[in-house]
Amino acid sequence: MPVCIADTEAQLWGDWTIHGLTGNIESLTISLQEMEQGQAKNLNIDCGQIEKADICGFELLYLWMQCVRFRGVEPILVNVPKGMSQTMHECRGHGECLRLSAR
Repeated sequence: MPVCIADTEAQLWGDWTIHGLTGNIESLTISLQEMEQGQAKNLNIDCGQIEKADICGFELLYLWMQCVRFRGVEPILVNVPKGMSQTMHECRGHGECLRLSAR
């Protein structure tokens, strides 16, 4: 599974390109089903183990983060690889929706 959530921390890893989306969608769906609404105020999402990402993977991550917000939890991306960070900043309209931590 490319996502694992424990308490207020989530760990993402693997392929976040168009080629890895199928497994990522299933994993993210399961993680949302297991997440209790209002369980925590923030969810730190550690992206340090993501091997590769493209715009398709970022769009999926963005949608998942919106679903997390609907559950009353604010997602915060941490340890974002440089290439992924650059891709995020190139995406129009989503920059203001993301919170990145310098952690």
